[in-house]
Amino acid sequence: MLRVALSQLTTHYRRFVAIGLAVMLSVMFLASTLMVGASTNASLGASIGEAYRKADLVATSKNGEPFTQAAVDAAVSSPAVADSYAERSTYVTFQAGGGEQFGRLRNAAPASLEGAVLSSGSMPSQALEAAVDVKTAGHLGLTVGSTLELHGAGPVKNAKVTITGLIQATNDPFSSSAAQLLASETVLNAVQDAGAGYTGLQFALKPGEDVSAAKDYISHRMEAAGAVSPVVETAQEKVTSTVAMLSAGQDQLTVVLLAFAGVAILVSTLVVANTFSVLVAQRTRELALLRCLGAGRSQIRGSVMLEALVVGFVSSVLGVLAATGLMTALIAWAKSQPEQAFATLAVPPSAIIAGLVAGTLLTVVAALVPAKAATAVAPLAALRPADDASVRNRRGKLRLVIGLLALLGGAGLLAYGSLNVALPVALLGGAASFVGILLCSSLFIPPVVALAGRLAAPAGVPGRLAAVNATRNPARTSATAAALLIGVTLVSLMMTGAATSRQAFNDTLAENYPVDLSAQTAVDGTADPSQAVDRIKTLDGVSAAVLLQAVGTLKDEATPDGRGTIYALPAADAGSVLRDINLKPSPGVVYLPEDSVAGRASIGTTGGDVSLESKVLRTRNVPAFVEASSIASAALPETPGMVWVKLDDAVSADRVQAIQKEIASALGIPERTVSGAAIERVTFNSIIDVLLLVVTGLLGVAVVIALIGVANTLSLSVLERTRENSLLRALGLTKGQLRGMLAIEAVLVAGVSALLGAGMGIVYGWLGAQATLGGVATVVPAVPWLQLLAVFGVAVVAGLLASVIPARRAARLSPVEGLATA
Repeated sequence: MLRVALSQLTTHYRRFVAIGLAVMLSVMFLASTLMVGASTNASLGASIGEAYRKADLVATSKNGEPFTQAAVDAAVSSPAVADSYAERSTYVTFQAGGGEQFGRLRNAAPASLEGAVLSSGSMPSQALEAAVDVKTAGHLGLTVGSTLELHGAGPVKNAKVTITGLIQATNDPFSSSAAQLLASETVLNAVQDAGAGYTGLQFALKPGEDVSAAKDYISHRMEAAGAVSPVVETAQEKVTSTVAMLSAGQDQLTVVLLAFAGVAILVSTLVVANTFSVLVAQRTRELALLRCLGAGRSQIRGSVMLEALVVGFVSSVLGVLAATGLMTALIAWAKSQPEQAFATLAVPPSAIIAGLVAGTLLTVVAALVPAKAATAVAPLAALRPADDASVRNRRGKLRLVIGLLALLGGAGLLAYGSLNVALPVALLGGAASFVGILLCSSLFIPPVVALAGRLAAPAGVPGRLAAVNATRNPARTSATAAALLIGVTLVSLMMTGAATSRQAFNDTLAENYPVDLSAQTAVDGTADPSQAVDRIKTLDGVSAAVLLQAVGTLKDEATPDGRGTIYALPAADAGSVLRDINLKPSPGVVYLPEDSVAGRASIGTTGGDVSLESKVLRTRNVPAFVEASSIASAALPETPGMVWVKLDDAVSADRVQAIQKEIASALGIPERTVSGAAIERVTFNSIIDVLLLVVTGLLGVAVVIALIGVANTLSLSVLERTRENSLLRALGLTKGQLRGMLAIEAVLVAGVSALLGAGMGIVYGWLGAQATLGGVATVVPAVPWLQLLAVFGVAVVAGLLASVIPARRAARLSPVEGLATA
């Protein structure tokens, strides 16, 4: 039987091409998904974790308090530490580019731990030397050799430094809004408050040191030296905790990626099992003949298993290689985009091992079930046609019962997981319910195809025959539709999930950063605020701008930072300038920043005190404000107003910095006073774009898997009907009518599968996004109708193309030869 199996692989290799492609693409999908997780972590490490990417351990204070010199000395004296970096940082101002600029200054780290990458020149090594990022240098016209006078709050308050080098601009969204400066300890001592302390520590461990033991030792030493709540983590743990901080203390990113991996495994199992089952079932008579010639049941099963093992392993190797190539291309494209240059490729061993094992194992398991069914009956009985599973026999009833139980139970788990934001439960429920739908597909797909067949009635005899074929052999129709149903459901799920997740991310960003840029007007009246706003509105990249007058002050200092000025926002301008579409200022309400005191607020105005209801927002990025009609008094004298600016969605980080400078020029104020979250928004959106870009690449793989599956089942279905088609030819059906009948049947099955798959994908995608992000954002379904319409068109065209080759083969076969086929 070994020779029989090898002979099948060499002689009938074309028979295994389709299944090999299905396995390869399924493994490619799985391996790509796992590579997404590793690449995402690597990309986050290159953006959020850029500053400590070279460190083995990172120590920070849980409550934000800086570390003292004693705590630093205690930590670096650990015997496991080979090198260390105690970071000091402060904010400074300096004159450059025609105005006052704002920057973040930190001390340079040892070469082994310095996260900044030198672009030109040299790192500062002497007193009164500094390096600046290339983006700021280009923006302000600075070069190596330029001098800057830095101003701070330290004992000397200023330091004149010489630029010795230019470093690459940071991708860290928390630091990208200000100029980045590196300098020596001498410069920090001059411009930073005495005793300001250290913001964090980084450690490079000696080779072979136990990381866990080093973490405990350093943490205990720092606590003994007086450090309050030190947190010692690896660089990757620091990235993960930072991402968790951004998502309300939950590591949603890891959960999302695990969900994609789970979906990939499920889809791979279904597609490969369906395709290989059809292929082996087609050989039932051939296997039965071998049994008649003396082969035992175990030999037959062993022969099929060997074929599956070889095909699965070879296809899995090709799938892993294809996944690596796909991810390499996607990351290379992402890196070519200026806003996504931090995208980093990572190919973990788990992706390679999981791809090889899953592909091989799934192929073997998929072949085992039909092989066992083929050998479960007597050889002579197997040579005769077998009844398909239907509600009229025991096999069909059992399948129906199992399917209904899986569907109802899975739907309940899916609903529970979505309502309670329990992704593992929702994932299990979604998988179970979808398997239940597939098991019950022979009950609803053929009737729906037959109903759709009425649309083919104008095609005459071929159209009526195509509609009848759907109900005459429900099992065959269901098998043909299953592959495309799986693929379209998956694609629609991911498209809807991605669109819904992106909408949830955007809504959360809009809630936290409702205003892109803001600035107070000049106190000395050098520029007319109204004319300045009109000028700002004409700037490239500006969507809207509005002037807010200061109309009152909070008498009880209800805001957390003591800012008591109340600004008036005209209702007509609120919708155009605010990012948060749910923030609609109402008359009689004062809106306070996060952590303010709720209740009624007493406001002093030029016309007397006013008492208004207060509403506390979920953001600290806007000052207190009211709808303009809430306070009818005149603006406060000698109190500057405020300008709010909304930018275009597609504006780049470089353009944001240029707009800040232009706004400062229009208002006659220092550039550093133009604040806002526009750069943070752009950087965060770039990170989200990288994630969705990779997921979108996986959608292409899912589509191809589905097309391979439907082509397999349609081709085998036509081969099964050789005698049937020849009889129709003998009764007068022309070659053109036969091709038309098969084409219409394929289009009907593909169209119904695409519609059903798109509908299920929308539901699964929305519930999946709710189960994943419901705890940190309001999840509202976002359906990408144009994308789903494109998927429907591709599915219908694919069904039509899949019927071309077998239809030509059927039409070229003479009726006599076809009727003589065994």
